[in-house]
Amino acid sequence: MTQANGQDVAADEREGLIHDWNEESTSGFGKIQLDDETLRDGLQSPSALDPDLDTKIELIHLMDQLGIDTANVGLPGAGDRARDHILGLAREMKGLNITPNVACRTMLADIEPAAEIQQKIGAPVEVCAFIGSSPIRFYTENWEVEKMVQLSSEAVAFAVKEDMPVMFVTEDTTRANPDTLRALYGAAIDAGAKRLCVCDTCGHASPTGVRSLIKFVKSIAEEKGADVGIDWHGHRDRGLGLINALVAIEAGATRIHGTALGVGERAGNTEMDLLLVNLALTDWIERDLTALGAYVQKAADAIGVPFPDNYPVFGKDAFETATGVHAAAVVKAFRKGDAWLADRVYSGVPAGMFGLEQKILVGPMSGKSNVAWVLEKNGLEATDDAVKRVLEVAKGSKHNLSDAEVVAAANR
Repeated sequence: MTQANGQDVAADEREGLIHDWNEESTSGFGKIQLDDETLRDGLQSPSALDPDLDTKIELIHLMDQLGIDTANVGLPGAGDRARDHILGLAREMKGLNITPNVACRTMLADIEPAAEIQQKIGAPVEVCAFIGSSPIRFYTENWEVEKMVQLSSEAVAFAVKEDMPVMFVTEDTTRANPDTLRALYGAAIDAGAKRLCVCDTCGHASPTGVRSLIKFVKSIAEEKGADVGIDWHGHRDRGLGLINALVAIEAGATRIHGTALGVGERAGNTEMDLLLVNLALTDWIERDLTALGAYVQKAADAIGVPFPDNYPVFGKDAFETATGVHAAAVVKAFRKGDAWLADRVYSGVPAGMFGLEQKILVGPMSGKSNVAWVLEKNGLEATDDAVKRVLEVAKGSKHNLSDAEVVAAANR
């Protein structure tokens, strides 16, 4: 309980303070697994830097701390540096809960080095064997479906023979013909693949398309009588990466891919951090996410892709307000001594859930309550004259004032 105006505010009374129209249900859901693609697809961003191994290891530990199940740690076919990093990361992950996976073309030249890495570390390395599937890609590459089916079957069978878990990936699934998908996925299942990955490689899909496609792929597995997991790998070219990932879960996908801050090729991927935020807020997962801010900041620093001030939850502006009416409500909640209330009265996301806090600023649209709060926070008495002096400066400013500027104005 929290004391407010001399009254105890019980936890059960708080429920009535927010009418929630978001009727989310976990009915029929199993465990939602997550695959972090920051160190593979994320590094394919044209703006991204490829961090050193030690920095990648730091990121892996943060992923593990957040309960992320697996991470794609690179492409074995990309050269010696890539293979050295994959080996180092896979060795590090032996002592963690998070497990490694690698992206391989459906070619033995890619899968063989992955098998060698697995042998060296003595622990499973999942192979994500990918091949194009859309007619536009087939036409451009002069591919034939029969040949692609053969390559897929041979690649999966080789990895299975090497005792490697296999996820079979169809690139550009969201623009592929049903018959082609049935042939490719069917061959992969017959060869021993344990997971099927549905890819929105070009960010083409709408939520309706995601729902239809996941159900279709599930039906292929059911026709085969196969117990396989279904992955969703989405891009955000249309800005739909996050919502498509949530729809994929509702439709039956059991593992979702994402990257820190949504970094990735072109416009990027589903934002792993915002996916975790939304899964937690809908009660689809339950875990400590206070390290999520450290994860996104480490990724931004390591990859060299800064995120904007207004980025949801983790941007500088996410929990700051200087607008008079809005800030006044937050201040009133703080003055009640109720952190729960202050974290929600003007925020759809509780900052404290992610190790953050609400902040009151003073600027051109501020009122007396903003100024009084900031002055008191800095150990000054909020007299009428002091508040007036600060507001005179704030109203003539083009920007929000720093605490130091507020103090200086009050002491003029």
